[in-house]
Amino acid sequence: MEEKVLKLLEEAKMALQAAKSLRELDDLRVRYLGKKGEVTALLKGLGNLPPEERPAAGNAVNRARKEIEGLLNSRKILVQEEERSLKVLSETLDISLPGVRRERGHRHPVTQVMEEILDVFAGLGFSVRVGPEVEKDYYNFEALNFPKDHPARDMQDTFFIREDVVLRTHTSPVQVRTMESEEPPLRIVSPGKVYRHDYDVSHSPMFHQVEGFMVDEGVAFSDLKGVLEEFVHQFFGPKVPVRFRASFFPFTEPSAEVDMGCSMCLGKGCRVCKDSGWIEILGSGMIHPEVLRYVGYNSEKFSGFAFGMGMERIAMLRYGIDDIRLLYEGDMRFLEQF
Repeated sequence: MEEKVLKLLEEAKMALQAAKSLRELDDLRVRYLGKKGEVTALLKGLGNLPPEERPAAGNAVNRARKEIEGLLNSRKILVQEEERSLKVLSETLDISLPGVRRERGHRHPVTQVMEEILDVFAGLGFSVRVGPEVEKDYYNFEALNFPKDHPARDMQDTFFIREDVVLRTHTSPVQVRTMESEEPPLRIVSPGKVYRHDYDVSHSPMFHQVEGFMVDEGVAFSDLKGVLEEFVHQFFGPKVPVRFRASFFPFTEPSAEVDMGCSMCLGKGCRVCKDSGWIEILGSGMIHPEVLRYVGYNSEKFSGFAFGMGMERIAMLRYGIDDIRLLYEGDMRFLEQF
């Protein structure tokens, strides 16, 4: 038995020394130390020896097993180091290659448009005010000259929280809240989210508006025209034509829709402007005397104008987008263009 152990040990040493890869070492581990390996076979053969020879033979086999395990671990470390060195030598670094570009986030197109709009009005002397999105019926409708039974309430599909609480349908309630707490003169813009029960290619149940108003002594419709024409020319270009059309809003009198020359066809007529050459961009008018009285202003002394626009609509015109839903579907292929 002792001769078999010595022979096996010498054979294992030579095989381990010749192994050049971790795969070869693993095969040798299984060959010598596995459940069906040669050391295991020697241990099983101890039962065939005379009882007086078994202890010495068992010790010899166990010493051989431990020595093989030690040799195997030592050789494994050396082979790992050799493989690592060969890998380093075989790899080259081309320092002339461009670096990997790190992706960076950026502002959403609606946010970009909002900031540009606020910058224009800041340059015209307007300050920013904000208000709650969950609003009382009083501020969303009644104080803006929408009586309970007024048919104009049907102009806006409203989300009701309770009978007297709504998701605001416009940012005009900020106008009332501001006038309740501050005295004229006022030049205010109020951006924010608004909600209406509507969803198609040109409408979203949640969208953004900018409400603006000015109140002082002697404010006239000519002031409204001057401010809005200046906004359009700063935002869309100095040569863009602007026109005012008579309209109706309960909280302004007189009221006007504001159109600009179609940016898609440059006034020649296309599908977007319905061949008219004009696109509606916002609503406006002189603040109704009833609204001034609701907030405690003397309508004989003070007058003012107000306007409101949807930022998604402005963004769609600015970037040539024909479906509002693209702005909110989270498609990175679309958003990365901005």
